[in-house]
Amino acid sequence: MPPIPAPEGRTLWMLGARRPGPGVPTRSELIERLRALGKSGPELVAVFDARSIAGERHLLSAWAHLGRSRGRGEERLRDRSAEFALFVAGDDQLPRALQKVGFQDDSQTFVVVGERPRVPAEVLAALGLVEDAAAYPRPVDGTTLDRLGITPAERQIVPATSWEGLVLERIALLELSAAHAPGRPPAKHS
Repeated sequence: MPPIPAPEGRTLWMLGARRPGPGVPTRSELIERLRALGKSGPELVAVFDARSIAGERHLLSAWAHLGRSRGRGEERLRDRSAEFALFVAGDDQLPRALQKVGFQDDSQTFVVVGERPRVPAEVLAALGLVEDAAAYPRPVDGTTLDRLGITPAERQIVPATSWEGLVLERIALLELSAAHAPGRPPAKHS
């Protein structure tokens, strides 16, 4: 796999986080705070359950595929953050994608993702979360793959050291299917 760009050279940042106390903020409070951040500027902000994230390549690949898809005019949703969740989950339906990568009442740790010029500390404060380096990054394991819908049979095809590739393949397949999404007019060729 190609090397990952250094964090200081990227416009996308990601970090681990947790609630400061049990159930605080609640899931609904976190959703409202996330919506408010989305309305406060054009830069993407997303929060995922840390158990569903397979590392930097997972998030960077999803973000790159989102950019390419939108660059071709193949938007699936108006909201970029919600569409980003589709790519992170490798699923073309938002309810299923959020079931895979979204946070629930029982979520303890999170991965917060944002685009610069948003400042990570300010985003965490607005969300009511605290940074937690133990939450992310974490190794790809069976729990992560289960949450992303990658079956044990699919895992047996490759060694455990290559499980990240199964996640990246799902993301790539979602982008390839964008041109064939229901209700999408046929592509114009010149």
